[in-house]
Amino acid sequence: VMNEAALLAARRNADAVTVLDFEAAIERVVAGLEQRSRIMNEKERNTVAYHESGHALVAVLVPHGDPVAKVSIVPRGRGALGYTMQMPTEDRYLLTREELEDRIAVMLGGRAAEQVTFKMISTGASDDIKRATDLARRMVTEFGISEKLGTVRYATQQYQFLEGGEGSTAASPETLKLIDEEVQRIIADQYQRAQRLLQENQAALERLTQQLLKTETVDGAAVKQALAG
Repeated sequence: VMNEAALLAARRNADAVTVLDFEAAIERVVAGLEQRSRIMNEKERNTVAYHESGHALVAVLVPHGDPVAKVSIVPRGRGALGYTMQMPTEDRYLLTREELEDRIAVMLGGRAAEQVTFKMISTGASDDIKRATDLARRMVTEFGISEKLGTVRYATQQYQFLEGGEGSTAASPETLKLIDEEVQRIIADQYQRAQRLLQENQAALERLTQQLLKTETVDGAAVKQALAG
């Protein structure tokens, strides 16, 4: 990020790196370069706008969401048709169950917005679902955050299945089934929660989406303004 920010400042012939350079560098590192040549049709553009608005609104509505810095429907180089960038206010080394659940709800906020708005879903949430599932599985197998499975760690080198491998495991089929059920429960609970939050704030979802369709990019203040009405 530092190198990218320095390059951006140099291209402007600036004497120093500014906050704007760092923000632009973070965007490039996280989401890739802008790809304005990638043209979406109107239906896709609308879907992406509602999707990203869903992420942003849920991030503001949950108690422990990191602040939203920017929301955009400009396609980026890593395959993203839009993105919502959150900027933590401080480094965090410990997270509670509630904070982890909030993160999953935010990840699923995009798909929830599609469901609430269109009563159907698209393939646009595939990466969100992967990240949410990975985090939910870590809650169950690594962090011991599961009432059914208790304070037990299953994510060891023995359990290569957790990393996508097919290695042998000492866990019983019953335990593996419980792990899958707990992961599915966490995902389902937070998806329903995200839908509920957006249903309760559907007017804000519409306002933010229309603003995104108009300007393509908004900041965190615009998200809060949409909620304020």
